[in-house]
This record gives sequence, structure tokens and C-alpha cells, in this order.
Amino acid sequence: MASSYYFVIATLVATCLHVINAASTSDFQAKCLSLKPRQYIRNSTRTVLEYVPGGTNLTFPDNVASCSRPNQVVASDICRLALSIPTSHRSSITFEAWLPRDWTGRFLGTGNGGIDGCIKYEDLAYGSSQGFATVGSNNGHNGTTAIAMLNNLDVTTDFAWRSLHKMVTSGKKLTKAFYQKSPTKSYYMGCSLGGRQGIKAAEIFPHDFDGIVAGSPAVDFNNLVSWRASFFPITGSVNSSNFITADTWDTLIHNEVLNQCDGLDGVLDGIIEDPTICSFRPEAMACSGPTNTTDCLTPTQVEIVKRVFSPFLREDGELIYPAMQPGSEIYAAEKLYAGAPFSYSDDWFKYVVYSNPNWNASTFNLKDTAAAEALNPGDIQTWPSSLATFQSIGGKMISFHGQQDNQITSFNTPRFYDHLLRGMRATTSELDEFFRFFRISGMYHCNSGPGAWVLGQGGGASAKGIPFVPQNNVLAALVAWVENGTAPETITGTKFKNDDPTQGISLQRSHCKYPLRNTYLGGNSSRPESWACLPTGTIEL
Repeated sequence: MASSYYFVIATLVATCLHVINAASTSDFQAKCLSLKPRQYIRNSTRTVLEYVPGGTNLTFPDNVASCSRPNQVVASDICRLALSIPTSHRSSITFEAWLPRDWTGRFLGTGNGGIDGCIKYEDLAYGSSQGFATVGSNNGHNGTTAIAMLNNLDVTTDFAWRSLHKMVTSGKKLTKAFYQKSPTKSYYMGCSLGGRQGIKAAEIFPHDFDGIVAGSPAVDFNNLVSWRASFFPITGSVNSSNFITADTWDTLIHNEVLNQCDGLDGVLDGIIEDPTICSFRPEAMACSGPTNTTDCLTPTQVEIVKRVFSPFLREDGELIYPAMQPGSEIYAAEKLYAGAPFSYSDDWFKYVVYSNPNWNASTFNLKDTAAAEALNPGDIQTWPSSLATFQSIGGKMISFHGQQDNQITSFNTPRFYDHLLRGMRATTSELDEFFRFFRISGMYHCNSGPGAWVLGQGGGASAKGIPFVPQNNVLAALVAWVENGTAPETITGTKFKNDDPTQGISLQRSHCKYPLRNTYLGGNSSRPESWACLPTGTIEL
């Protein structure tokens, strides 16, 4: 009898909870569909307003194919809103807000990448699944080229900074209108161009965000574009006699990089813990006898490799951009060293710097570098010497950079850190009060790689398999810092077997706050406790 009684009670409770949840869902759906965004966002045009249940695989039939985001699984119940919002008489942004039913009171802005006009739907899904009212935009144009910027400075200005600010101000208004209260805290998360966007926001709109995650930031943007463009004249075209193929970069050069650099941290694991201490010598691959470019390099090819791994300098020896770090060559060979113009740089010079679609990337030289830097279209440079206002109002920023990055040299973020130190006349402990930078060993550009690279730096694979806790997740670490004053000393990254969380953890490593270096102590190198963050000397990059 007792068991039957408890079964009946349990059934009644479950039924009541189901009814309450259904009513809550119905109320949320009705609330979503009754939202009138044009009341809050002037001159906007609504393109989407829909309630989306968790588990739905959303498709985006109007999304530009080059963005490679035809669909996205939505993890939690959301109200999805899309608008077209004008930014000038000849430019506009496509805006999306994903407003979760289970809102924490937090707001999250998301960034873009490359020179893209692509909304990162995976980040919208990730943020909303964690209870953030999450927004994104196309950054003022659609697709992965800069052609829309040709003879249109307004579109370039959107790309440089205006789109993000318009997205944030619009997103906060709509969040308040929907939930009937303002967000308690406002956050931002982006990598690459998105990292630059976050730092630009802290520079010119310091009140937009309480906390910013700025991964692998594309700062000193004009010179970054030139640095990338410089590789094509170095490598030559695929048809040139001394062109180094992707297979040679992979099987010969990368293996020699590991031979010279991998063991410097005390562990042979395919991970270069700190590439700043590797002085790579390509002469070791020089042919000693009859030329065989499968197993060795010709003298000209040795010089090509030297130039690839050398700083980009002006004629007087002044640094334009730091050298590419060793360890990145497998994937760098697919784009930067591919014997063709790097598309982002090629587009930037054609459609923005020179407004000349016929510009020839093979002729790139230092005059082009000077032209890009002098033009600084839309004030895109993003190289602030101070973020004092952002600091003074309590803002916090976490930056990270993969130490085997194949698109933006990881040597540039320490350069930016030191630039802030000098500009703000601060010590490292003083800068630590609001800005912390973590070097992620074994990570390529923003994600993936042989190291412990999963740390919640975005949606998709970057967040799968790890809990939303400060120790393992960079966004959670930022929230803890902003809301509780608990600043991260390390960020523990995770590497899953075959990058598949269902197969278990391969290794974890607690990545160090710059300028400390992760130093092997002994024992099982796949465990975080086998390493320690220790001071380093000054290293010439």
C-alpha cells in the first residue's frame, strides 16, 4: 500500500510539473510572438520573429553559402529575433537576438572573423544555452569577401566598429523590452577579428561591456593585413621553381620544427609549449648532395623558410609585425604559404585600400604597407596604448592566443600586452587588475590543435564536453571575475581523444597568465599538476 501511495504522489507531482512547464512554455511563446521591435529600434525592419524550442535544428536558407553555416541546433528554448538596422544612408547591419526562456539576467555580444560578414550562429546557441541574452550581426556585409566595401566607407566603418556598437545598443534595448528589466551584466566573446572587435569596443565604447573575451586578437589590423600579404612574394606562385609544397611543409619542415623545438619544454608530445624559446634553423634541412626537394631543401628554399619565420620589417629595421612562430606551418601552408594571394589581404587591398579590383598581389611591397597604415579606413587599426577608461569603470578583459596559430602570429599578443604596459605606465600586477592574457600551447587559430585547446571560447567544438565553470571555461572565468571579483590565475584547457568528447580526455593543461611560462615539473605530462607557472626572463621576439 505504501509503495502505491508514493507512486501516486510521484505521478501527481510529475503531472503538475509538466502542466506548469507547458504553461510556462506557452506564456514564453506568446510573449515572444507579441514583441514589436520597431517600437524600440528606429527604422529597423523585422525579418524573423519566432519561438524556437530547444533541440530544433534551425536552417538559414537566406544565409550566404560562403559563411558555411546552413543550420544550427538550438540547445534551449529561445525567442529568435532578426532585424535589418540601417547605420547610414548606404549601409546597414543584419542583427540577431536569441533570448532564452531561462534568462540569467546576463547579456552577451558575439563577434565575427576574417573579413567576414557572417553571424556565428554556434555562438548564439552557446550563449543562449547558458542563459545569456545573446546577440550577433553580419558586421555590415554578407559573405566572406570585402567586395561590399568597394567605394563605400560606410560599410568599412561598420566592419571596423560601428556594427558591433549598434548591435549592442539595439540588443540591450530589446532585452529590456522583452524581459521588462535591463541586463545585470554585459559580456562579449570573440576570436581573431572578433578579438580585435572586443578590444576596439573597450577602446572607444568602454561602457558597452563589463567583461570581454578577446581571443587571438587581430590587433594592429592594418599591419596584420600587410604581414599576411607579404608571404605570397616570399613563397612565389605554385608554378615557381622553388615553390615549397604543402606536403613539404607538413612532412619535412614541420617534423624538423618539432625535432628542434618540441623537447625544449622537457616533453616530446608534439606541443611547443613556448615558441619564443625556439630558435628554428632551417639550414638543418639543406640538401648536401644532388637536389631532392622531397627530403631536403635547396639553398633558395632554405632562404624562403628563413624569411617566412622572420619579423616583417621596414627598410630601416623598424618592426612592422612580429615573425610567425614555429609550429604553425601545416595549416599556414594551406593559406599563407599556398603560392597564391591570401584572400583576406588580397580583398582588403583591392576593395578597401586601393579601390582597384585589378590590384596585383604579387607586386606587394613596403609601399603598400605604408598605404594601408596611412589610410587606416574606418579607424580599424586597433592598437590602443591605454584602456584606462575601461579599467576605471570596472571592466575586465581576458585575452588568449594559441601558440601554434596558423593565421595570426602568437608573438603579436605579448607585443600588445607590452604595448599596454608602456602606454599605461603599469606593472604586470597593475595590468592584471583588469587585463589578463593566457598563452594556449598546442592550439591553432582560435581552436583545434594537438594541445589542450577546448576552453569554452565559443560554440561548437570549443565548448563541448566541459562544464561551464571558471576553471575550465574562459567565459565562465570572465563572469566570475566581473561578478565575484575572482580573477583567473590559470585557464585549464582540455584535449579530447580525436577531439571527440565521447572518447574521453586525452590531456589537460592549466595555461598560464602571461608573462609566466608553463614549466614541466615531471610526472605524467598529460596532467595539469605536472606543470607550474613560473617567471620567465625577457625574450626577444
